[in-house]
Amino acid sequence: MSLTPVKWTIDEYHRMIAAGILNNRRVELLKGEIVEMSPEREVHAYFSSEATEYLMRLLGNRAMVRASKPITLPNNSEAQPDIAIVQRLGREYLEHHPYPENIFWLIEYSDSGLEIDLEIKSKIYAEVNIPEYWVANLKKRQIVVFRDPEEGEYASKFTLAVGIIYPLAFPGLAVSVDAMVSSNNIPTP
Repeated sequence: MSLTPVKWTIDEYHRMIAAGILNNRRVELLKGEIVEMSPEREVHAYFSSEATEYLMRLLGNRAMVRASKPITLPNNSEAQPDIAIVQRLGREYLEHHPYPENIFWLIEYSDSGLEIDLEIKSKIYAEVNIPEYWVANLKKRQIVVFRDPEEGEYASKFTLAVGIIYPLAFPGLAVSVDAMVSSNNIPTP
């Protein structure tokens, strides 16, 4: 006898949330599976919070910066990236979380969940054509940049420990790698 995991739809997942079944649980829906999220350690919380504020200042009114909020994807996923840079749609977000076409780029901060962010989530995001995805590797203080989704994977991937990243959606916006993952006086996880 083989075991087959139950796959959930986004509607079923929302009904579980509404019924309180998932209260006090840090979970997200990835390709129909409800996945427990890693506990957020202090270093993760610090860097993702600082980066959120930094990006809000940089972007101003050009985009909305959402921290640890769901995004709804057509591959039966409702992920909660650490940072989502999305279109400003105002009250439309009362009706739905951002869809792929509303997303400029996503950022995950990662230490213990690095493999999930680099391998699984990168494929989930590429599959739905999210144009850009960054993984901040907190162990190495680097940012892995994924771009150009093609056939369920990102065709371009590069890693930076210093320098500037110019997001595809905002080519004139200089994002400092140091500001995103600086190790100045911060303990290593």
